[in-house]
This record gives sequence, C-alpha cells and structure tokens, in this order.
Amino acid sequence: MRICGKFLVLASMGLAGMMNMSGCSDDSQQNSLPAGSTVIALGDSLTYGYGASLDAAYPTVLANLSQWKVINAGVNGDTSADVLARVDDITAQNPDLVLLGVGGNDVLRRIPSETTRANINTTIKTLQSENIEVVLIAEPYFSTSALFGKASDNPIYEEIADAKKIPLYSGGWSAVLSDNTLKSDRIHANAAGYRQFAEGLHDYLQEEGVAP
Repeated sequence: MRICGKFLVLASMGLAGMMNMSGCSDDSQQNSLPAGSTVIALGDSLTYGYGASLDAAYPTVLANLSQWKVINAGVNGDTSADVLARVDDITAQNPDLVLLGVGGNDVLRRIPSETTRANINTTIKTLQSENIEVVLIAEPYFSTSALFGKASDNPIYEEIADAKKIPLYSGGWSAVLSDNTLKSDRIHANAAGYRQFAEGLHDYLQEEGVAP
C-alpha cells in the first residue's frame, strides 16, 4: 500500500492517506514527514516494550532511525477497548501520525473479533476526524499452537486496512514472535526483537514515502 503525497503540506495537516488503489502515482513517495515530526505509537505491551528496557522499546528505536519525536503510548495489557477509551487524549496531542497496534490482548481474553474490529475502526475514525494520519500494525493471532510455534497475523487487520484505505504494516510482530531468539517470553519481544521490528517498520515507512 502507498500513502499519497500530502506529507509536504504539514502546516494544514490535510494528510490524505489514500493508497495506490485509489489513484496514487509513484511520485507520491517523494514527500515524507520531516525530522522533528510528532508521531505517537499507540498500543499495548508490544508498543510499550514489555520484556526489555524502555530504551529498547520499538518507539525509541524508531525515533533514532527516523529522527521523529516518537511518543510511546503503549500500555501493558491494553485491549482495543482500552485504546479506544484513550484516543481523545491522543488527538489532543495533535500528532502528525499515529502508529496503531492493538488487538493481541483481545484474542488472549477471547473477546469476539467483531468487537475488536469495531473498536479499532472507531479508533481510526476518531483519529481521521481530526485529520491525523494512521498506519495500522498487524498483531499475531495468538492461538494455542502459535504460542509454541510459528505466529501469523490476525486477518482482521488486512480487512480493516482495506476498508479504511490506510497503510498496514504486516508480518513484523509475527516474524519476531516466531523466533525464540527474539522473544523475552511466549508473547513479547526482547531488545533484539524490538529492534528488528522497529527496523522493519522504518523500512516499510520509507517504502511508503512516510519516513525520510
């Protein structure tokens, strides 16, 4: 997916977030959020950096890679409903971009996928209503087998991203949480895992024309 080239006009915050399927041209990748832009990483313990020091959490690593001001708004144990309850606090900070990754705890708590989907959709709608750009981050579907083997993305993220026409960074957490050398426990990364995720996300954002 590709974000259309509205990032140059940051003063108006009129970021389009339209993908190539909606008529973006390849030259849209020439514009990006410049160094110093405010980005909020919104999510759960994978965003917070559980299992490693806060200096090793992916938002901190991403800040160093991108030269953005990346605010870590991850909260251990948060569900999609918890994130939705916090979204007004996020919009009040008027970020240029929100990186949204939540939903793993919903699966662990057996919250119906329809509820998770609705909460994430409403969170995105709230952010977009304030002209805040969103990149969705897929989290693994934590089935019993996935806890002991290869993790895979929950399919709801692709469905949401397609419906909302927003970029989706997929496969990052599933790759990390399928590798025991990158994990601090069954469902969290270690410092090396958070760095791999941040580097992969940064590469993706560069490919999409978001990161410089």
